[in-house]
Amino acid sequence: MAFVCVQNAGRSQMAAAFAERERDRRDVGDRIEIVTGGTRPADHVHNVVVEAMGELDIDLSDRTPREVTPDELQAVDLVVTMGCSASDVCPATWNGENRDWGLDDPHGRPIEEVRAIRDEIEGRVVALFDELLSETPSAE
Repeated sequence: MAFVCVQNAGRSQMAAAFAERERDRRDVGDRIEIVTGGTRPADHVHNVVVEAMGELDIDLSDRTPREVTPDELQAVDLVVTMGCSASDVCPATWNGENRDWGLDDPHGRPIEEVRAIRDEIEGRVVALFDELLSETPSAE
């Protein structure tokens, strides 16, 4: 699965971090690959996002926004955009499913609002894993 945004400095970074945590908690690292990137990456993850995630003991301070490539997107089954205009990444190039979560951009917002965005992302990621893993037969 891929979490894509324009800057890859806020929402998509939080979503990827929560997805990595869920993948580890559910011990499905062999079945779920997580990619994150942006169409026009920023220089660094937004400080307020690093702060909000740090409150949950998730350290994003060492993460760097990166550009997502069409090849990466073609290799995943699900692309989740964050409600930002990622229209320059054409969905027609994606082989899998596309969902847009319509989330507010945390950049420049007070920490209280960023916490609300963070908590919404966490809930959506957990629900996504519940959904995906209920559809996937267990490997035996």
